[in-house]
Amino acid sequence: MEKAIKVSVVDMEARQALGIRPGDTVRVSQKIEEKGKYRLQAFEGLVLAVKHGSEAGGTFTVRRVASGVGVEKIFPIYSPMIDSIQIVKRATVRRAKLYYIREKVSREARRLLRRTRMMGATTADFEKGAEPEVSAVETADVVAAEQAE
Repeated sequence: MEKAIKVSVVDMEARQALGIRPGDTVRVSQKIEEKGKYRLQAFEGLVLAVKHGSEAGGTFTVRRVASGVGVEKIFPIYSPMIDSIQIVKRATVRRAKLYYIREKVSREARRLLRRTRMMGATTADFEKGAEPEVSAVETADVVAAEQAE
């Protein structure tokens, strides 16, 4: 009867069984050390890439938008500083690496900014969730200007 040698404090089989794929929305609970104590901090976002599969040095990249700024973190799959990984949502994607999401989000932000400038609204109106008050005449002018371009 041989004892199994424990190589890591991480349950490697459980992490491997997760099967993290690009397009998944995951919540990663990371251990953060402050003043000699550890606390858990969650980082939830879209998995852009998984590199080196489920081998020992495998990593995955997670992107989220925090306070209007895109933040990407690269996590080692078997890091002991990761407490847990939860798959919140699965999506089918046709790419192995979703790096195009970076440009797609910035394009949408520029388009929104350009539209708000044309209407005379501020971005603060959209952050609150309120629609800017625009009369029907102003809306018709904006539509005509967009069609002229």
